Amino acid sequence: MSEIIDALNTLEKEKGISKRVLIDSIEKAIVSACEKDFGKDAVKVTMDPDTGDIKVIAPKQVVDEINDPHTDILIEDAKHIDPDCELDDFIECEIKTIDFGRIAAQKARGIILQNIKENERKVLYEYFKEKEGTIVTGKVQRTGHNLFINLDDKTETVLNNKEMIPGESFRVGSLIKLYIVKVSETPKGGFRINTSRTHPGFVKELFENEIAEIKDGIVKIHCIAREPGSRSKIAVSSKDPDIDPVGACLGLNSQRINNIVTELNDEKIDVIVWDEDPAIFIENALRPSPVVSVEVDRDEKIARVIVPDDKLSLAIGKEGQNARLAARLTEYKIDIKSESQSEMEDEDGYYVDEEFEYLDDDEVSATVEEVVREAAESEAAESQDNE
Repeated sequence: MSEIIDALNTLEKEKGISKRVLIDSIEKAIVSACEKDFGKDAVKVTMDPDTGDIKVIAPKQVVDEINDPHTDILIEDAKHIDPDCELDDFIECEIKTIDFGRIAAQKARGIILQNIKENERKVLYEYFKEKEGTIVTGKVQRTGHNLFINLDDKTETVLNNKEMIPGESFRVGSLIKLYIVKVSETPKGGFRINTSRTHPGFVKELFENEIAEIKDGIVKIHCIAREPGSRSKIAVSSKDPDIDPVGACLGLNSQRINNIVTELNDEKIDVIVWDEDPAIFIENALRPSPVVSVEVDRDEKIARVIVPDDKLSLAIGKEGQNARLAARLTEYKIDIKSESQSEMEDEDGYYVDEEFEYLDDDEVSATVEEVVREAAESEAAESQDNE
């Protein structure tokens, strides 16, 4: 039986399945195979984990004439096992030889293989379940509208087209980094791995993997606002007053941030300093635009921001992107006006668009209509600064 133990040891090493689990599978398979002759769960099976010896115990009734050799034992034979037994007693007998028969043997083999397969699936599921919220690397197997990617020899995932960064493309055989959003079991006993390259968590993990200060817990990522393929804003702080969190993220000659930008298909990234004071945080979030003043309503989560006249379009950004990302990052509805516009208003004259819904439709209307028109007209002149 040593060859069985050798095989189990190999399975444990190569597939990560516990030998004890495999032995349990074999024991259960033999019990099931004996069901026809001895009844459901009638026999007890134990397998020695060191030698592989299998012991099968079955209850038999003490009789003076055998009707069924599987369930009956003559009293004279029973006395050798239990000298005190009497007719009609049940005693546990070790079955030295079991003729499973072809069908029973096939059943046992099928159960063992099925249990091994199920346990292998369970090991893989638990392995990838622990990797939720992290980045893994796979190899592209097929391309098309979606990408089919091998994560290992037995695990494949599909990267949906909408989870790819706009403008990026991959060839068969290319290595690709994926963010594992969720791992869930399927009704048929398998599991599904949902992956993404557009999720904000992908940016967060890239920063953690690239920047030692973040991995070590010195620099903390507080929040991220992202428009995949275009621009992201990430707010960071430092536990060490001697370490600049923004500088740590940029790296020497911006090498660290450039590595992340390359992985993101040249998506621009604004690294800003987080602050517990929402007014300061909002001011930082609107960079690269300078800010004259910020007034916040903490209860309503609304902020009124005044910027220099010539920086209004920069604060709003192309198609409102800078203001929109700042609103998502800070979770404040932001009303941006120039100094001259602010001076023309009375005390209660500022306005926040009622159609703004931060969580529902990701829209941000930072200004009244006339401000947007003015910003659009001056956008071309500010395009170089905006980049």
